[in-house]
Amino acid sequence: MSTDKLPTQHDDFPAWYVEVVRRAEMAEHGPAKGSMIIKPHGYAIWEHTQRALDDRIKATGHENVYFPLLIPMSLLEREADHVEGFAPQVAVVTHGGGEKLEEPLAIRPTSEALVWHTYSRWVQSYRDLPLLYNQWNNVLRWEMRTRLFLRTSEFLWQEGHTAHATSAEAMEEARRMLEVYREVAEDVLAIPVFTGRKTAAERFPGADETLCIEGLMRDGKALQCGTSHFLGQNFGRAYDVKFLNASGEQEHAWGTSWGFTTRMVGATVMAHGDDAGLRLPPAVAPIQVVIVPIHRNDDERAAVTAVAEPLRARLAEAGIRVRLDDREQHRPGYKFAEWEVKGVPVRIELGPRDVASGKAVLVSRLDGAKEEVAIDDIATGMAERLASIQRDLFAEARAFREANTHQITSFDEFARGVDEVGGFWVGGWCGDAACEADVSAKTKASIRFLPFEPVDPGAPCIHCGKPGIDTATWARAY
Repeated sequence: MSTDKLPTQHDDFPAWYVEVVRRAEMAEHGPAKGSMIIKPHGYAIWEHTQRALDDRIKATGHENVYFPLLIPMSLLEREADHVEGFAPQVAVVTHGGGEKLEEPLAIRPTSEALVWHTYSRWVQSYRDLPLLYNQWNNVLRWEMRTRLFLRTSEFLWQEGHTAHATSAEAMEEARRMLEVYREVAEDVLAIPVFTGRKTAAERFPGADETLCIEGLMRDGKALQCGTSHFLGQNFGRAYDVKFLNASGEQEHAWGTSWGFTTRMVGATVMAHGDDAGLRLPPAVAPIQVVIVPIHRNDDERAAVTAVAEPLRARLAEAGIRVRLDDREQHRPGYKFAEWEVKGVPVRIELGPRDVASGKAVLVSRLDGAKEEVAIDDIATGMAERLASIQRDLFAEARAFREANTHQITSFDEFARGVDEVGGFWVGGWCGDAACEADVSAKTKASIRFLPFEPVDPGAPCIHCGKPGIDTATWARAY
């Protein structure tokens, strides 16, 4: 691990992010442009996130399935808006087995086309509905500019695909799954998010509505943290998914899709990290507690280990993810720095004097605070200590978001503020896509979300001065 000082967030946030991901041994670039090798520490964070989300997906009545990686181009092209939206990002296989294929195959950028083609065989009657399925997989979207976790050509995610008998059921499903995403972002990753709907310009290709959760990173930029799409009957029509309703009439199925990706590992870095590295929420920290023994000779080593190993065992029995760092090749100071940059929530320092006094020093990664705690009390109190760190990380991130959410009083103030300090900016919008595009061109900000239902802003549009018909929240975003 490098001992050079990290770049600071204030001076160079992108360089800070890249270095933290590297030094914390989370990921590195793969040999193909835009690809990513996720290392054990980064993948373990994703596994804990995945497990929390998968449990909630199943609790809402969904089952996991798997659909193929390759999609015949003729299927992808059936939904015009969908294929047009993804066309620049689609990678196509033209040869296989040393021969040119009769039909090119798209490497899935998302699976709606294949899923709805399959649903046309699975659905005949309203009694077959709803179909509530989810899959965990990889997708490929040919990206020009990439950054580890945040935007890579290949990434991991889950994608839910559901079919329903009515519009109301499908919209309720889209809202239900967005709430699941909000729960995971806030309760598991400790990232406060706003919920809302996207403008037509920002919608998922082929959707009637796209709902989203949006977080604010510590550099003042927004990050789309998850989306849930109400597809209407667009894919039902495109792939001829028909069913006989309760009245004996044929109609097309209503659909949703929704996704949550490994970019949320990057979001966790950017929402909580400080100039010393990661600060991981205990809920997803691969190691929640690390014990670092301190000794100068074999006798001290034996005495400390005789206490450290039983302490490790008690913490493990209490359900804590704990590691005893007894590596002899590294000094304690090196270990402190390593676990600090990797974001371990609690470090226990245990030396001969601590053993003699029956106490150990506990160091919180949240704020660096040190506390002497009786060794016999550490295991029993650790779960609540970790829960407190989880709550405090969320509260700190929410306070940061609130301090960086602004009401727009003039366009000039907004344009200057979003450039100089970032954050969310809230104001009236006329609803005109041309006006939206003009604001984005002038400020490099986009409408991150609108309320679920239009809200009269009580003010004119921030840009054109026409009557405001909705309240828009703008930000520069990843």
